[in-house]
Amino acid sequence: MVPELPPLPALTRAEGELVDAYLEVVDLLGKINPSRSTHTYGALRAAQALVGRAEALLEALTLMHMRGENEVHADTLARALRVLDGERRTGRVTVPHTRPS
Repeated sequence: MVPELPPLPALTRAEGELVDAYLEVVDLLGKINPSRSTHTYGALRAAQALVGRAEALLEALTLMHMRGENEVHADTLARALRVLDGERRTGRVTVPHTRPS
């Protein structure tokens, strides 16, 4: 049985798009990460897709700014990222710790 996830916090549409686009960029960066990838083709495909997802991220931030959403509510967005497994997903972007010999 899958545990029930906490509900997402209330987000504006643009904030939701920001979180989604950010996590998509993070996922692609994780696939490109040379310390974690195993094949160049997968990393190449992720790098190609990164351009489009970076544009979606730019559009979400631009929309927020144009609507007068000039502040990022970091605590609320962090809660949304946690619900969407952001901690695990962002961990793939980092260099893995080496184990002592």
